[in-house]
Order: sequence, then C-alpha cells, then structure tokens
Amino acid sequence: MGFLCCLQVLMFLLFCSKLSAQSPTNATSSSSLDALLQDYSFRAFVRPRTGILYEGTVPSNLTGIKVAAMRLRSGSLRKRGVSSFKEFKIPKGVILKPYVTRLVLVYQNLANFSHLYYPLSGYDYVAPVLGLLAYDAKNLSALNLPELDLKVSNDPIRIDFSDLEPIPQGSSAKCVRFDSQGEATFSESIQPGNTCETEVQGHFSVVVKSVASAPSPAPPGNEKKKKSSGSNSSRTWIIVGSVVGGLLLLGLLLFLVLRCKNYKKQEKMREMERAGETGEALRMTQVGETRAPTATTTRTQPMLETEYAA
Repeated sequence: MGFLCCLQVLMFLLFCSKLSAQSPTNATSSSSLDALLQDYSFRAFVRPRTGILYEGTVPSNLTGIKVAAMRLRSGSLRKRGVSSFKEFKIPKGVILKPYVTRLVLVYQNLANFSHLYYPLSGYDYVAPVLGLLAYDAKNLSALNLPELDLKVSNDPIRIDFSDLEPIPQGSSAKCVRFDSQGEATFSESIQPGNTCETEVQGHFSVVVKSVASAPSPAPPGNEKKKKSSGSNSSRTWIIVGSVVGGLLLLGLLLFLVLRCKNYKKQEKMREMERAGETGEALRMTQVGETRAPTATTTRTQPMLETEYAA
C-alpha cells in the first residue's frame, strides 16, 4: 500500500514536469505535416521512373493541399538541375548532405492551410506556402525519413509566384522562408516577375504587412522604453514562475514525506496487531461489571501458616 502511494506521488511529479516541459509549438505541427505529406507523396511511386513528376493525393481532412514527388540521381541533379519542378527552378551545382545515390524531391502546396501551419503575426499571405524538401530514395516505403540538406553552390533556386493575390495599395510584398524549426526569414522585397530566390530547401511564400497592424512611427525614446519594459516584464514573469514552481515542488516533497511517515506508523500498528493475534489468549473472568484476564493456573499453591506448623 505504501509503495503504491509513493508511486502515485512520483507519477504525479513526472506528470507535472511533463506539463511544464511540453509547449505545443508550430514547429512540431509543421514537422508532423511534413512527415505525413512525405508518406503520401511517396505512395505515388507505383512504378517509379527517374525524372518523372508524380502527383500524390492527401487525406480528406487535408483537402486543398497538393503534393508531388520526383525521383532523381544525385549526380544528374548536380550536373543538370531541374528546369521545372512545379513553381521551383533548381539550377546546376546542387549539393546534398549527407550524400545519397538517389533522392526524392517532394513538392508541397499548403493552399488554405498555410496560415494554420505557418502563422505570421502582423503579416497577410498573398500566396500559398510552397515546400521543397529532399529525402533519400533508397526505401520508397519508409516513413518519417529525415530531410536531406540541399544547398546550391552557384545560382540560387528560383520560385515563381505568378498568381499573387491583389496587394493592398501602399504595401510592398516580401518573400519569406521558413526553416525546419518554423523560424521565418524575410527578404527586402520580391524579385521582378514575382519570383523569390533561395539557396536552401524549406517552405516559402509571399506576404505583406497587415493593414490593421501597421504601426505608426514612434519616437526612438519610446521604442527604448518599450524594449526595456518588455524585458523587465519578461524577467518578472520568469522570477514569479521560478518561485511558484519551487513552492509547488516543495509542497509535493513535503506531501511525500508525510505519506511515508503515515505509512510507517500504519505498518507498526499492523505489526502490533499481528503480534497480539498470534500470542497466547488469556482467560477472561467477570469481576463486578468488568471483565479482566486471569491465569488458568498458579505457579505455587498458597499454604496457611498452620499447615507449616503441623
């Protein structure tokens, strides 16, 4: 019983630590989506041929997302590139790390799911998020494959965003790239012809600043004050969180100690009860209105003084 109590307390502590450690981030959801789309794009390879683009299908809950895949030889990709891989134009001189003999290029078009998996505060999408990822083609039925590191050595990869949504007057479109952690990197402006350029793989789109969130120019002094106040508030929250976490941990440890003491006390009482049950039962007799234990026999029989005299 005591072991179970201690185990419950330890499980509760582990559960609390898991809750504090878990912070559902967008990077986790987007990486899970990449793994899922890799699976569905690989399913398009029924009788795969090198250099042919195969369109994949996605489950009904992801209707609108488009995937495609192409199997290539690494040497061919480096020597010739890929002139047309959907909206992507991959030049010569592509380097893969780690090196593989064959690879699969996976194309993603997240369509109306773009803002769900790659939310950008203060920006609006004017184009869907497009993904370009590379995987090892050794096992086309494998799941959760790690991404290959694809980089260019000379000319950049070009992405054609010809079908942009109308850009609000006074706004300028920017290219944005998301890395494997979901971190966004912006360019100064979109290239002529509504194209973006990149030297690595990832997810890409075109955004404009939200009209409602466009800030009015503030004096430099106010900016410094905001930064300092923001840093101070974050430090305050860190201190408060540390104190609260320490108090909770202390309370849980105290609770564990009290439960262990209570368990030892109960065990001692049980031992005394067991000793009483296994011992010799005493004969009880009625003395007035109470019952008292009496011995069945006496060690020596009492004798009167007259008996000694005789």
